[in-house]
Amino acid sequence: MTHEDAGHYAAKHPDRVVDQEIKKHLEKSSEDGLITCSGAHKVAKNIGITPEEAGVQIDLMELRLKDCCLGLFGYEPAGKNFDDNVEISSSFKDALEKISPDGRTTCLQCWKLAADLKIKRIDVGSACEKLGIKIKKCQLGAF
Repeated sequence: MTHEDAGHYAAKHPDRVVDQEIKKHLEKSSEDGLITCSGAHKVAKNIGITPEEAGVQIDLMELRLKDCCLGLFGYEPAGKNFDDNVEISSSFKDALEKISPDGRTTCLQCWKLAADLKIKRIDVGSACEKLGIKIKKCQLGAF
């Protein structure tokens, strides 16, 4: 959902309710109705739930995600945060093409690639943007 949908994220999950235990942890990591991507992932890891479940609970709580680890959304003032000068070596490009044979990849694949190559996640997002690779299926369900 987009920022225009703010206040209506829970509608994505009509058969779900807020888990009060998860809510308590997410509230500690949020401020002014916002939670960072990395903060949401940290909560999920610390309490033993999937990022997807954290995302559902974030939606049910009507929190907004910010500062996507891949740079895709949630940055002020422009929304995105890409490094136009990211260096894309031939091996980096080959690895990106391997995980995106149809010009698309997933958030999780990007995270794994960043870990494998020992680079920043935002560099993977920036490289995808520069190469026209679309990132789909946010681990938190934002897109």
